[in-house]
Amino acid sequence: MPTHEPRADEPGQRPVLVRIRAILPELRPSEQRIASLFVSEPALIAELSIAELAARCDTSTTSVVRFCKRMGYEHFKALRMDVLRDVARETFETAGLPEISGDIDRDDTLDDIVAKVSMAETLSIADTAKVLDIDALQAAVDAVGATPRVDIFGVGASSFVGLDLQQKLTRIGRTALNWSDPHAAWTSAATLRPGTVAIAVSHSGGTVDTVEFLAIARAAGATTIAITNHDHSPLAEQADIVLTTAARETGFRSGALGSRIAQLMVVDCVFIGVAQASYDQSMEAIRNTYAAVHHLRALRR
Repeated sequence: MPTHEPRADEPGQRPVLVRIRAILPELRPSEQRIASLFVSEPALIAELSIAELAARCDTSTTSVVRFCKRMGYEHFKALRMDVLRDVARETFETAGLPEISGDIDRDDTLDDIVAKVSMAETLSIADTAKVLDIDALQAAVDAVGATPRVDIFGVGASSFVGLDLQQKLTRIGRTALNWSDPHAAWTSAATLRPGTVAIAVSHSGGTVDTVEFLAIARAAGATTIAITNHDHSPLAEQADIVLTTAARETGFRSGALGSRIAQLMVVDCVFIGVAQASYDQSMEAIRNTYAAVHHLRALRR
């Protein structure tokens, strides 16, 4: 437990709403209801006492106090103040976007949908930029830049993120393999050796196939990298390097809206870091691949 109340604006301190979203899956049901209200209606929290918050969440004041301590606060007032700071920060960061909030609803117009999606994705990127550990990112860049081979795996939307990274690395002459089938991914992971790299992508960090891929790769001696929203997840436990996102999801979770855009941001940072480290070689490869594609297009006209 910290010796002083953490503040969201302290260097290295994650914004409190980001931390609440990240820890939400690990909470007991009563605490999840409290956390969900903080996330869905943070401005409302300023108007509630502990007793009112407990009643609204159908739980006890003891659960509210326990939740505060779980987040690192001795007092509800301090947690509430940090939430209000977070609300003010988000208001500033989205000042240029339409004023609309809440999850996507059945009665929303297309204008509403555009506004809500842009809001969620803008904040997913902004929050991820705040929580992304630069030392971990540098370690990932160094590992990918030095390896003769990168194996990448994710399920569903995470697989498309892996494909994006594979295509980017291939374009600068790196050997990268993105696996779409779990069994093929596991087979390949088992053949990895020290000096190679395995990257797994999972928003929840709990996708069994993805966790198994990283576990097999780690056992084979590869450097393992996880891109996930939850740094205490089973996937993170199998990773030598954890790159944490801070995505915001709507009720259309299966569409992987905020998580995908946050993961792509991290992937772009890894790619650009690797390309920059071998700038001349990478730029030459980019020019050559561009020329090859456009030459073929010209021949087909």
